[in-house]
Amino acid sequence: MLIFLRQRIRIAIALLKEASRAVGQMMSTMFYPLVTFVLLVICIGYWAVTALYLATSGQPQYVYWVHNTSTPGCEKVLVNVSCDPMAPLNSSCPELKCTFTGYSSSGLAQRSLFNLQIYGILGLFWTVNWVLALGQCVLAGAFASFYWAFHKPRDIPTFPLSSAFIRTLRYHTGSLAFGALILTLVQIARVILEYIDHKLRGSQNPVARCIICCFKCCLWCLEKFIKFLNRNAYIMIAIYGKNFCVSAKNAFMLLMRNVVRVVVLDKVTDLLLFFGKLLVVGGVGVLSFFFFSGRIKGLGKDFKNPDLNYYWLPIMTSIMGAYVIASGFFSVFGMCVDTLFLCFLEDLERNDGSQERPYYMPKALLKILGKKNEVPTGGKNRKK
Repeated sequence: MLIFLRQRIRIAIALLKEASRAVGQMMSTMFYPLVTFVLLVICIGYWAVTALYLATSGQPQYVYWVHNTSTPGCEKVLVNVSCDPMAPLNSSCPELKCTFTGYSSSGLAQRSLFNLQIYGILGLFWTVNWVLALGQCVLAGAFASFYWAFHKPRDIPTFPLSSAFIRTLRYHTGSLAFGALILTLVQIARVILEYIDHKLRGSQNPVARCIICCFKCCLWCLEKFIKFLNRNAYIMIAIYGKNFCVSAKNAFMLLMRNVVRVVVLDKVTDLLLFFGKLLVVGGVGVLSFFFFSGRIKGLGKDFKNPDLNYYWLPIMTSIMGAYVIASGFFSVFGMCVDTLFLCFLEDLERNDGSQERPYYMPKALLKILGKKNEVPTGGKNRKK
């Protein structure tokens, strides 16, 4: 099996090397996850504030309340009667209190409060997916400009990341919103199904539980497929600038024509990213253990080991933080590999190595595929 896939594995390794070269040429892309993080914080914060305002809309209601009506002087007190919290309590009952019970549900806005909260959750899912789509399209645009530069690094734009960001916001906002909406609808369907499953968890009907599990599995697979399709559609949008539907169709057909290469590259990339995350998280975990447990001596007066009674909590916090940060930065490398792979497939189908349509792929890939560009008449072959 490995002998049969030998050439495709070599292509995958060459693409990984080219991706490392692309990231090295555009180091600013490694910090783009910080932009995505800030935008996500803004979206989630706006939703939280809006949900809080909706939950606290209406007039507050207060009623009289007595913990024990058998207390002397409290026998004749009428509880659950509206009261004014600012007015003094002129009563002989020492336990009488004016207690807050909630907000009034009268009025059109208050009666539609649940629907407004649902709209808010739908908007949260949509905006979060749009922010993630924006990051994927921006990175794809930056890395595509690297691949399609014939003379590297001379033909690479001066500010590829900022140019891709502005271009995406100006021309592709609607396409990203449409792709994010499709994914949002599937995610909302999964949330509704989880709610139904939670309500039916106490029932003993095995048929209903089996049907719910089948639907959950189908929606999970559908969400994974849509994420995969959207990711490649955003890459095609960044390359050609066409709308979402056309880009999704072209990306899907291109991948289906090279399905074996897709599988091999995906597995090789996943293995590499897994070992990368494992190395980062494991290294941080080991250093955190030795530091917080006081096993590192001689750090100086300005950098002392903390005296902790239970040092596993900061160790686990450090490991979780390292995993989140590593996942964010390695996602940039994964997006680079996927972008260069689609560009490579497009390069193979669009060009033939002639002077009019030369290959843009690196020399390593040309050598693996046994292809070459024609030498221009009266001059040397252009180097990339």
